[in-house]
Amino acid sequence: MTSLFQILMLVLNVVWFVMIAHVIMSWLIGFQVLNLRQPAVYQIWNGLNQLLEPIYAPIRRMLPNTGAFDLAPLIGLIGVYAIQIILRNNMMAFY
Repeated sequence: MTSLFQILMLVLNVVWFVMIAHVIMSWLIGFQVLNLRQPAVYQIWNGLNQLLEPIYAPIRRMLPNTGAFDLAPLIGLIGVYAIQIILRNNMMAFY
């Protein structure tokens, strides 16, 4: 059961870093440091959007419309961190 706990933590860590990469890339695109007309940038951006949209879509439906500010990544990061805390606090259930 310890391996199940470690696998869950690994998956949550990967999701965390993918979300961070998505946020940083959105900032770089917003400040026009990266250009979506470049094929590699577009492919990475499209891939990250397709990976994270199943996580962000339900969050966006629950949140009020804030205009240009998308709070779904912030809520998603907080959610992943909260799940990690819950798993760590209940680690003894995996032994």
